[in-house]
Amino acid sequence: MLVLVTGASRGIGAAVAQAFAARGARLALVARDADALAAVAERCAEAGGEARAFRCDVTDADAVETMATAVRDWAGTPDVVVNNAGHFEPGGLLETSPEAFRRQLDVNVVSAFLVTRAFLGGMLARGSGRVLMMGSVASVRGYPGGSAYGAAKHALLGLARAVREETKGTGVSVTTLLPGATRTGSWDGTDLPDDRFIPPDDVARVAVEVATLSGRTVVEEVLLRPDAGDI
Repeated sequence: MLVLVTGASRGIGAAVAQAFAARGARLALVARDADALAAVAERCAEAGGEARAFRCDVTDADAVETMATAVRDWAGTPDVVVNNAGHFEPGGLLETSPEAFRRQLDVNVVSAFLVTRAFLGGMLARGSGRVLMMGSVASVRGYPGGSAYGAAKHALLGLARAVREETKGTGVSVTTLLPGATRTGSWDGTDLPDDRFIPPDDVARVAVEVATLSGRTVVEEVLLRPDAGDI
């Protein structure tokens, strides 16, 4: 199984990569931080997989095409594409600049569009494939102080739902994971205890399970929340 993960250098992306590696998968690890990718690739190898790093800015259409060609030359069209790249900048509507708004749309939505578009044709031609979108609880509800992020994650869910409709009956499936607050580096400095957060490994386990079901079953959306509820 060949699995491509964007935003694989840390957090949920790194956890997802390692969880697939533990199943013996080959990993195409995509992010901008080459050193961090190399460290994740090493951990994937230790977990039992094979991993290669592909440094790429997934908001850049030309860079994504170059990366996709390199991945196909290495191992072919991925069986699973995990669109995990994401970015959050806090701020209400009046505090959010147009540049910050566009940045969050680019990283959270445009990247998923570009990466999915780069590989979907190959999946359709083969008649199989899984596309996973890393949404958020913010895809289905609004939060004060997160207008741009919420708009971006709502848009990502809309993109996923549209691609799901376009690929029904083709052997290609689309799943959106919607995790609540997850204990990654984004929460460094918080005073909240770890048990108020979802562990990244739990999100990763769900990603692996939904991606390895038989082709007869599609999990369209999965909502995950901390046991005590949203933060």
